[in-house]
Formats: sequence, C-alpha cells, structure tokens
Amino acid sequence: MTMQPWFTQAKLGIFVHWGVYAVDGVAESWSFYAGELTRDEYLAQLDRFTAANYDPDAWADLFARAGARYAVLTTKHHDGVALWDTAATDLSVVKRTPAARDLVGPYADALRRRGLHVGLYFAHNDWSHPDYPTVRPSHLHRPWVDNRFAMPAPGEEDPAAFERYLTDVHRAQVGELLDRYHPDLLWFDGSWERDEQQWRMGELAGQIREHSPQILLNGRMMGHGDYLTPELGVPINPPDVPWELCYTLGDFWGHRPDDVNVKSVRELVRVFSETIGGGGNLLLSVGPREDGTFVPEHVERLEGLGGWIARHDEAVYPTGAGLPYGHHYGPSTLSADRCTLYLFCFDTPREFVELRGLHNKVRDIRVLGTGEQLGHRVVGGFPSRNVPGVVRIDAPTAVDPYATVLALQLEGELDLYRGHGEG
Repeated sequence: MTMQPWFTQAKLGIFVHWGVYAVDGVAESWSFYAGELTRDEYLAQLDRFTAANYDPDAWADLFARAGARYAVLTTKHHDGVALWDTAATDLSVVKRTPAARDLVGPYADALRRRGLHVGLYFAHNDWSHPDYPTVRPSHLHRPWVDNRFAMPAPGEEDPAAFERYLTDVHRAQVGELLDRYHPDLLWFDGSWERDEQQWRMGELAGQIREHSPQILLNGRMMGHGDYLTPELGVPINPPDVPWELCYTLGDFWGHRPDDVNVKSVRELVRVFSETIGGGGNLLLSVGPREDGTFVPEHVERLEGLGGWIARHDEAVYPTGAGLPYGHHYGPSTLSADRCTLYLFCFDTPREFVELRGLHNKVRDIRVLGTGEQLGHRVVGGFPSRNVPGVVRIDAPTAVDPYATVLALQLEGELDLYRGHGEG
C-alpha cells in the first residue's frame, strides 16, 4: 500500500467522462456492447469529435471553485479510444478525429498550475482491439460479460493473441501515460472480464510502483490497489480503509442531452457530507460536451457545492471520519487533533440538537459560517457508572440553506461511550 496523505485529505475529486460518446450523447462504450447501436455506428462519432472549445485551464478553475483537490480524466474507456497519441494502436482522437491533438497533456498541465492532483482513468479492457476478446476467465463471476466484444466463444480461445494485447497494448499504454504525464493517481476499470492471473495484476502493480513510487492505484486492481471505489451510494458501513465514492452529477457518467435529472446543490452537499463523515472522498462525475464545454447546470451545481465547502472548510480539511451512527442524527467529522467535533445538520433544528454518548465536557459551540455561539446542557446519564448524559445544544438562530455545521470544542480528544447503559 502506498497511500499518500494528500488523498485522504482531498475529500473531493472531479471525475471527467469525456470521449467520442459525447458526440451523439450515447452511453460511453456500453451502448455498442449492449447492442443499442453497432460498434461501427458508435465509432462513426470519431468523425465529429472536435474538442473545438476545450479549455483545460477553465476546467481546472471550475474544479478548484468546486472545492476539489484532484480530478480524474477518462484517458481511454472500454471502447479503446485514447485521448492521447498512443503508439500502441491507431484508435485515438489524435489520429482519427478532427480534434487531432493530445487532450491529456494540457489537462495535466492545467491541473498542476492550479495546484490540483492529476488522476488518469484507464480501462484494462478494450472492446475494439481484435487481440482482446481472445481468452475466457476460469469463472464467469458476472455472467453478462460473456459477450463477443469481451471474450471468445468456448473453444475459440487464443492465448497468444491475448498475450500480444497484454504486452503491446495494455502495458504499452500504461507506460505511455506514466512516462508522458506523471500522474499522481491511476484509476483503473474493466478488470472483471479476466482472472487476476490472466491480467498478472501483481506484476503490473509492481511495475507501476517501480516507475512511480509515490503513485496511487485505485481498488480495481484485484487486491493490488490502495483504496476502495464504491459506486453511486454512500456505504451504510463505511470501509475502515481509504475509500472514494464514485457518483454522478445527473443520472449518467458522460454527456447525455436527455440527462435532465441533475442533482441539486442540497443533494450534493448531503452526499458529500455523508461521504467525508464516513472517512471517504467523493469523486463526482461530470461529462463535457464533445467540444469540451460543460452544460450550465453542471457548472452551477459545482459552484454551489464549492460555495458551501468554502463556508465550512474547517469541517472539511483537514478532518477524519466522525461519529458512528446513533450518536447524532446526521454525519460528522473530527479535527486532526481529535479535539473539535463538527456536527452536520441537514434539517432546520427545532429547539435543540442532540448528541449522545460523549464522555468529554464541551468547552465551546459555534455555528460555522456565522460564528454564532450556542449554549448547551447535559440531560440524564449515570456518572457513577461512567454513562454520560445527552448533550442538548440550543438551536441556532440562522441556518445554512443546504446544511448547517456546528463546531464543538471538546476538553481533550474525543472520548465516546459505546456501551448499553446501566439499569
């Protein structure tokens, strides 16, 4: 494991799904895999992918305004179309589209100019390369992967062809990304169609870390990554290792004209708060149009989330996971010295906010963003049996439109009671 401190304190990343699928607004790669259109129809979008208004500095500025500390760009999705000038195949936006230039380098440079960490997404699989669908795993743990874009029919395996793919395409392209762009993070996807032994994932991880000792690898490395990547739902029981929630701004990952269910700022603040309260990062996906611009609704939502983070940054950076469920009706975070507890309140408090199981005395309570000081009292408890009472905090007079955060200065480091009470 090579976990870097910057990652666990980043809290928010932007996941950019950008590729030829944005031309017609179809599902990235999956649209031809699932038969919604033919692969030829899908790849015909290459002729109309322009990146005409791509401004990576504007991207980096937007991501910074959103409060993000890193971003991840889909350099190659399962369709095999590379956003850089790869020498391993001829299927790239440089060789095959009107964009006709490297799109990854300017992105990496712009992020670094803004002080953001550089993440690159790369799909292990390639549903367009003839040498890829040539072997089958020993066990189809996901039966729907038995698709001719992904693997051969039983009895038609060609291990030598897959070895060519692994060496001449997969490893070669990973090497190009490392050599040219020096990413802080590689975000892999698409490993499920092969066994760990077929991918030789341990070998790959070792090669990457030998080249770039400080790099982070996500969890889709079959046991050789640095952190977990759950999708589309905050874990009920957060992992006890570093993790990142992949989440969409609308209903889809990439640009879709019919994607009208864009999440409100309030929804995004809630998911973000729940994620960091569980000790994770939120990786929020946005899909640029084919010309490289974002739809106004996405910009508005990102800026709205960033505004809330800016008002409450003390409760975001640097903090760790807060209270387990049951102590407070909402998420919470804890300062690095474990002496300040931040309670997130999504609804307007009525009369008081309740905190249970706190052994510490509370020295001070204030509302982030307004500075209002709040009173409190302790109700009940069984001090002689070391069972603390309930802390009831006076409701603030002014609340944030998305989530109000209360900062509790404790006497000493957080000390929680986790027993069953005394009778």
